[in-house]
Amino acid sequence: MRKRITTALVGFGVAATTVLATGGSAQGHGYTQSPMSRQAYCANGTVTNCGSIQWEPQSVEGPKGFPAAGPADGKICSAGNAAFAQLDDPRGGNWPATQLRPGQGFTFTWKMTAPHRTTDFKYYITKDGWDPTKPLTRASLEPQPFMTVHMGGRQPAFTESHQGTIPTNKSGRHLILGVWTVHDTANAFYACSDVTF
Repeated sequence: MRKRITTALVGFGVAATTVLATGGSAQGHGYTQSPMSRQAYCANGTVTNCGSIQWEPQSVEGPKGFPAAGPADGKICSAGNAAFAQLDDPRGGNWPATQLRPGQGFTFTWKMTAPHRTTDFKYYITKDGWDPTKPLTRASLEPQPFMTVHMGGRQPAFTESHQGTIPTNKSGRHLILGVWTVHDTANAFYACSDVTF
């Protein structure tokens, strides 16, 4: 009997160690798939020369509090993470873009690999006259989000969808910045999606 208990405990210890080793200290992780984000295009191979983001599209995490805090201007799409700097490169304004119509209803969708308690999701869009050949700055964005989804600390689903309306007064090429604010850490996740009207 003692041998069986010892074997079971050793087996449990190995399983627990495996979970800890593979799970690490991962908190929330996710990225937008609708409209397709830059990291999603890198992950699915549509865009190449993306560096490590192609294997970690869910890891674009940086300080929360945007726009008062958060990643520095010019480094917003990478969340200030140097390993993902390719996301800040405007590539001459040639990132693939989702076609939208002004004022249309739209379902914004995040793919979560590790959902985490959430304060809110906010969606910003660039101002008219934004230059898609330059890295994203706060001055490039409308000062207020066009949509905010309050979560009150709830945990999102592995596929998190938000029904909203695209701003009515936009034309040409723009960028939508999705910011997922984690409730109980100091961080948020950032996703830049290029769009065209």
